[in-house]
Amino acid sequence: MKARRILVLGGTGFVGRSVCARLVQSGRTPRVLTRDLSRSRSLQVLPCIEIVRGSPHDPDALAKALDGVDAVVNLVGILHQSARQPFEKVHVEFPARLVRLMGELGVRRLVHVSALHAAAAGPSLYLQSRGRGEEAIRSATGIEATILRPSVIFGRDDSFLNLFAGLVRPLPVVPLAGASCRFAPVWVEDVARCVDVALDDPATIGKSYDLCGPGTYTLADIVRFVAGQLGKRRTILALPGPVAQLQAMVLERLPGPVMTRDNLRSMQVDSVCGCGFPAVFGFAPAAMEAVVPEYMGRQGPRDRYDRFRSR
Repeated sequence: MKARRILVLGGTGFVGRSVCARLVQSGRTPRVLTRDLSRSRSLQVLPCIEIVRGSPHDPDALAKALDGVDAVVNLVGILHQSARQPFEKVHVEFPARLVRLMGELGVRRLVHVSALHAAAAGPSLYLQSRGRGEEAIRSATGIEATILRPSVIFGRDDSFLNLFAGLVRPLPVVPLAGASCRFAPVWVEDVARCVDVALDDPATIGKSYDLCGPGTYTLADIVRFVAGQLGKRRTILALPGPVAQLQAMVLERLPGPVMTRDNLRSMQVDSVCGCGFPAVFGFAPAAMEAVVPEYMGRQGPRDRYDRFRSR
């Protein structure tokens, strides 16, 4: 039987907005738990969506949000930790609390979005915490979980390609740490489609799937691609290890850091898949070159409205 009412945790984020739209499109009713209702404005135009105010980290609010749902999609995650939001709290303690509450309330189905190469013995605190969060889910009794492990995710409002777009506009030379690290970026709409398919496919229960796009690029290739979309030619200055560490150490002390030393440790492992896109999802992922030109670098009169709306 198709899961109809879905609790989407992290639903107001970049990936969450696409997931909610996909669920509505397939005839489901998403319920989004958020601390800040203002962040849900873009979701409120979706029919049949339910916005609930509360923190996912509040056990009472989480239990209330779980009441009456058929399944849960967990998208809660952070790339940079802080004293208030450490990786351990967000990636390990929260999934463990979630599956415990799900078991108590009789909600069995879970689709959890983690990260490619997540492992308790990974090279970075980020990947280690993601790995321990996966372990907490797998060890839960009575939970029918599917784990998706995407490479870096791109899309109109991402914090990856748009970050580099912000760098290449003013800088004729872009100093780049981890320039040779390889990525296989996957489109956010394809990740959302995988979430939707997994919810109803019992063959995915108990499985983990790596999600990568069809192309593999170094980080330097990606920055050049972004510059090209903006009509600019930029020189990439690949930083050697010690200089990259120094740059990351400075950047991680800025408000809203764009790079940290832990990010560099994550890039010790190429963010690429060892096999093709999982056939169980029934489609081929879109290439970055086919999607990004549709939204990046457009300067027509109609495109100004999108920029105004985003503010």
